Amino acid sequence: MRQWTQEERYRVLHSPDDISELFERNSKSVYRQTYHVQPVTGLSSDPNGFTCHKGTWHLFYQWCPWGAVHGLKYWYHVTSPDLVTWKNAGVGLRPDTIYDNKGTHSGSAICAGDDLYFFYTGNHRDENWVRTPYTCAAKLGEDGNPKKLPKPLFGPRDDYSEHQRDPKVVYNEEKNKYYIFIGAQTLDKKGTVLIYQSEELLSGWSFAGQLNVVGFEDFGGMWECPYIVNISGTDVLIFSPQYTKLPGRSESTNHNVYLLGKMDYDTLTFTPESGYKHLDYGFDFYAAQGASNVGDPDKGILIGWIGLPDNHYPTEEEDWEGSMGLPRELRVKDGKLLQTPITGIEKLRDGEAPADGTLPAACEILVDIDPARQAEDFDLNLYTKADGSGGLRLHYDAASKTCTVDKTGLNKRFNMAVGEVLDMPLENPLRNLRIFVDHSSTEYFVNDGEATFTTHSYPEAEEFHYTVSDGAAIKIYKMKPSVKDDFVI
Repeated sequence: MRQWTQEERYRVLHSPDDISELFERNSKSVYRQTYHVQPVTGLSSDPNGFTCHKGTWHLFYQWCPWGAVHGLKYWYHVTSPDLVTWKNAGVGLRPDTIYDNKGTHSGSAICAGDDLYFFYTGNHRDENWVRTPYTCAAKLGEDGNPKKLPKPLFGPRDDYSEHQRDPKVVYNEEKNKYYIFIGAQTLDKKGTVLIYQSEELLSGWSFAGQLNVVGFEDFGGMWECPYIVNISGTDVLIFSPQYTKLPGRSESTNHNVYLLGKMDYDTLTFTPESGYKHLDYGFDFYAAQGASNVGDPDKGILIGWIGLPDNHYPTEEEDWEGSMGLPRELRVKDGKLLQTPITGIEKLRDGEAPADGTLPAACEILVDIDPARQAEDFDLNLYTKADGSGGLRLHYDAASKTCTVDKTGLNKRFNMAVGEVLDMPLENPLRNLRIFVDHSSTEYFVNDGEATFTTHSYPEAEEFHYTVSDGAAIKIYKMKPSVKDDFVI
């Protein structure tokens, strides 16, 4: 694994010429995705600024242009008319002020009237490398690019640690106020959320207090990427707790979880209906952000980063890494959060592939279990060799209603110390799977959205086969490209 110096990681991008050769090299990788948003070069991580404005969907991702390394972060901008097809729009935010001299870090967006506003963390470091996080704002200009406010909205609080970031802005009609939720860490290293309030978007912000999540006062060491949305009358709180191990998650210390409950803005208290649940049970899903301005009180739309902080992946050797997951529609039904692929993704189908045991590099797989066989165990093994050995193995244990995903059979193994086998518990018997395979990722949607599982996967040429248990109907659709992956800086 390449060792990067601080100077290399924090170089400023002056011109497209600085990375044109890297773009050409990255583009030749056999693991470049067909229908997922991915970095134009280098590293992509957290999704940011996700919203619909005047009929166009805007999505940004944290971007380090130089390679598969966390260094000087930009916001890279992609747009879509439908959340299915995307095109590169270039750099959206650059680290070019004193307040964000070492990175424009994660944040969100909100529409107000005809205007679109962005809120992000300015990562400032002084000559001694001491960090000061600022909450900054920008407004979408007529040229389609964000224009920064000259000064931050506010700085950090001294009564919390330096880890204060990822502003999520929401508007509460009942209070006629805007609120910013910021992921934070207490001085005794416990994860929390700070809340600021204002009647105006770009001024008047004051500290309202710390979010009280009943029963979660000592849960994780930092809460990144907080997001709150009301769906069908239920409040959904999503966040990414760090620096902690959770039961059943092997050695990982980075997670993405959600709570269903009720948010009280008078007392800044979120009261959960039950314990936390994993937003995704896979090896590689993090920093999920919900879109603003969805326009449907019974639905949310969310997108996550296929990757984890501190993990390493095979494409690091090619100087690039990461992609966005497929956008998901969120619904609350019978006290459960359901996640399904974005409506319209079917338009990418490019004909049905023969169900002959051969796996296309980019495809959608539909599996339906015979109702008479749903009380039986089931196996689906992707990326096997021609003789059925190896691969990414999914085993369903009917007695416990648990799917176990095991990636130890893949030729390219990675993050072995973090864990290579994880369970996905179900509340109901396994009846169907909808799986999205791309060149370096696999996403499972189970039982019409009851549970999901996302993982990076890097099959070699001999591994494009699969096996499936009897008693299941399987259809495979080849998938067309959905991203116009031009070199736009």
